[in-house]
Amino acid sequence: MPDHQPIEQVVIAGGGTAGWMAAALLAKTMGSTVRIRLVESAEIGIVGVGEATIPPIRHFNQVLGLDENDLMRRTQGTFKLGIQFRGWGRPGDCYMHAFGDIGRDLGMGNFHQYWLRASREGYAGRFWDYSVNETAALADRFDRVDKLPDSPLQGIVYAFHFDAALYARYLREYSEQRGVVRTEGRIVDVERRAADGFIEALVLADGEPVPGDLFIDCTGFRGLLIEQALGTGYEDWTHWLPCDRAVAVASEPVRPLGCFTQATARDAGWQWRIPLQHRIGNGHVYCSRYMSDDEATAKLLENLDGEPLGEPRLLKFTTGRRRKFWNRNCVALGLASGFMEPLESTSIHLIQTGVSWLVRLFPDRRFEQANIDEYNRHCLFDFDRIRDFLILHYIANERADLPFWSDCRNSSVPDRLEHRLALFRAAGGVYRELGELFTEAAWLQVMLGQNIVPSGYHSIADGITSQQLQQFLRDLNTIIRGAVGRMPSHEEYIGMHCAAPPPDGGS
Repeated sequence: MPDHQPIEQVVIAGGGTAGWMAAALLAKTMGSTVRIRLVESAEIGIVGVGEATIPPIRHFNQVLGLDENDLMRRTQGTFKLGIQFRGWGRPGDCYMHAFGDIGRDLGMGNFHQYWLRASREGYAGRFWDYSVNETAALADRFDRVDKLPDSPLQGIVYAFHFDAALYARYLREYSEQRGVVRTEGRIVDVERRAADGFIEALVLADGEPVPGDLFIDCTGFRGLLIEQALGTGYEDWTHWLPCDRAVAVASEPVRPLGCFTQATARDAGWQWRIPLQHRIGNGHVYCSRYMSDDEATAKLLENLDGEPLGEPRLLKFTTGRRRKFWNRNCVALGLASGFMEPLESTSIHLIQTGVSWLVRLFPDRRFEQANIDEYNRHCLFDFDRIRDFLILHYIANERADLPFWSDCRNSSVPDRLEHRLALFRAAGGVYRELGELFTEAAWLQVMLGQNIVPSGYHSIADGITSQQLQQFLRDLNTIIRGAVGRMPSHEEYIGMHCAAPPPDGGS
């Protein structure tokens, strides 16, 4: 075979957020060299509960060249500054995983080490008193500022809440304008080459074959290509993350809109709350061994802020991932690649990283194994590190009042996570592996928020006097509170820049 055999036809099986994110990025980056065809069926519904994102989504949108205000209007979007966790440590506890930095480092000394010293000396205040994002979120204020005025401090770091179905529709329009061909049809068979098991074509219900060189599986939990056709295998993580069901329903919007996601601990899981301009997205994630579907639905409905908009939908899942994300000439994205509950809003992010790595390692028809192995290595790294971060929330609970939470606290812990916890408990050590999604600030907020307290701190924090440290902390807090106080409210900002038109099209 010649040294270079370019891919000519990419076939995406399934639409939804995963399918249209893949189509959009491939059309933007590879559309001049390959043909892209997406097959989806209106008969097959999409899960579509993922409405909260994390800051890297902004980079994805920027690569596509999307107008952020237009995107927000078209998807009923609101801004997101973090995730508030209610009742995850002890009953009544409340903390936020706020995006962005906390405080400011001094030379080689990390800010949290100085805070730990000040905490021991009795004048530290809350760790989040030095977070721009949490201060703004609790005050319901927002502005697009990269740096706080007249200071070295980082400004607002944000993501979005949006209607995932509207986001997929937005990206479909974008993709079709750039040559992506959409085919309406239900896939009933997958044809494979006898010689090597590679996929040759999808077969639709009307008998039409859809041939291709590279296939992307976005068929959801079914994994129609990656699992049903190729038998790739699945690694089950329910022994670490036992929740296996979710019930979801939208409710009427309330004011103020709010600029953070909420995750509230319940008897056998947790409830999410995601504010959009036109509704609130709600869901109850739970473990069916501790709570029935009817009980979970009742618990969700009795804890809504407004009237429900429709009937609750039940979702069943097995937490885990495929043993391979790229097998032969098939790449799995979205729910077809694996599932972790949306506790830290990582579902859409994993689609983004998956298709981004595919672009970087885009093959030719030789499908060199080195490319496939490298892709799988990166995806495994992302999934495994996110899994550990989610497990932390469960094992660090101090709830002795409910069997589910007691069992979570006493469950086994992956060795890598055990090592992280040991480092932090010793002297507040927190380190981020190269390429890891969650920052040191993210790990710190969950550990401190759920009452994990180090036995000491790094001696570098003793390099200044107590008076200097007190003044340093006061100055930080004053700068942050002053800057946030001058920001418009979240709803005012949306009204000025990206309010969605009323549903009836009126003014």
